[in-house]
Amino acid sequence: MGGIISSVAPGSLAERIGLRPGDELLAINDQPVRDVIDVRFAAAEEVLILQIRRDGEERTLRARRRYDEPLGLEFERPTFDTDIRRCNNRCAFCFVAQMPPGLRRSLYVKDDDYRYSFLFGNYITLTNLTEEDWERIEEQHLSPLYVSVHATDPDLRRRVFRNPRAGDVMAQLRRLVEMGIEVHTQIVLVPGLNDGPHLDRSIADLATLYPGVRSVSVVPVGLTKYHRGGFRVHTLEEARWVFEQVTAWQDQFRPQLGVGFVYLSDEWYLRLGEPVPPVEAYDGLDLTENGVGMVARFLSGVAELRTEISGKGSVVLVTGTLFAPVFRQMVAEVPGVGVVAVENRFFGETVTVAGLLTGRDVVDQLRGHDLGEAVLLPPAMFGGPEGQTLDEMWPEGIEEALGRRVVVPGASA
Repeated sequence: MGGIISSVAPGSLAERIGLRPGDELLAINDQPVRDVIDVRFAAAEEVLILQIRRDGEERTLRARRRYDEPLGLEFERPTFDTDIRRCNNRCAFCFVAQMPPGLRRSLYVKDDDYRYSFLFGNYITLTNLTEEDWERIEEQHLSPLYVSVHATDPDLRRRVFRNPRAGDVMAQLRRLVEMGIEVHTQIVLVPGLNDGPHLDRSIADLATLYPGVRSVSVVPVGLTKYHRGGFRVHTLEEARWVFEQVTAWQDQFRPQLGVGFVYLSDEWYLRLGEPVPPVEAYDGLDLTENGVGMVARFLSGVAELRTEISGKGSVVLVTGTLFAPVFRQMVAEVPGVGVVAVENRFFGETVTVAGLLTGRDVVDQLRGHDLGEAVLLPPAMFGGPEGQTLDEMWPEGIEEALGRRVVVPGASA
């Protein structure tokens, strides 16, 4: 099976040779394509012979590619040959396992696919790779990759993953580095499990692979009210210990490596009331998908946000309880702007980030507030298909329910 084309870029090579949405791309230069990575790899040649299926019939199209010219295709799915690779671990703190019933099917998929790591920055565990996968990573130089480490001690890592067959992650990372693959790692920290001296060991081990292992993100465990694994979130005292532990490592790495190497996610700073580091402290890395440096980047765009707010009259900015103090400080001197912190009743009060707010929580908790002329909602709320919230609401639906204009900063008009 090939890839079903969803769109063809106007003026592109694909349009010139007559490709259409609905066509199924089967092979390029006699090489079957399993996913969009294969398409990119194969389409780098100057002369292209494309085998497609249209209306049940196979056809062959030929093209000569101009220098550095993309093919110009989008596909219905990034993978063609098989379904997304599933996770074979049973981590008790897995966020997917903490989802309530009744949400859209895609939210229950525990993906652990190295192709999605390369394409979208998804974190993977390396516990389900075949030798063929390793060979493909090297051949197509699938770099960078993003790896959930959690612990470098092999026995502890197997306990964390609840997978007795999980391999030695340091050996796996070393193999990637020797291939020339850049790796970004994360440690989801669970009190009493992989913190304290275990965290020290993990950071020290990973630093031996720098610059191949380019970064370590330290993230607090996220637990919803549906969690049944017996874990808990960090107390403020424990969070302080982690903060001091990681910043001490940064102080050591900067003169040694020239970078901080290990980075705390924003939640540590916000919970402790510590100043969030400037963008420069993240050494040119974009780790915002992991909650690292997101506040710094947001604050650096204050001028743009104020421009977006300007001309909308009195407005209310909506955010989660964690980010609300930063928001209030940011707009303190902006007339006609208020901030409303929405508590996450859907997942529970321990979930405090704006990206996991649901439309229903926003609607329920904004009723009764003076909403001014417009409500600004965080873009991270709308990461679902076609811009939906986790509970499948669009901005237009929230606007209708509130009876106020809804604006999503940065979204296209």
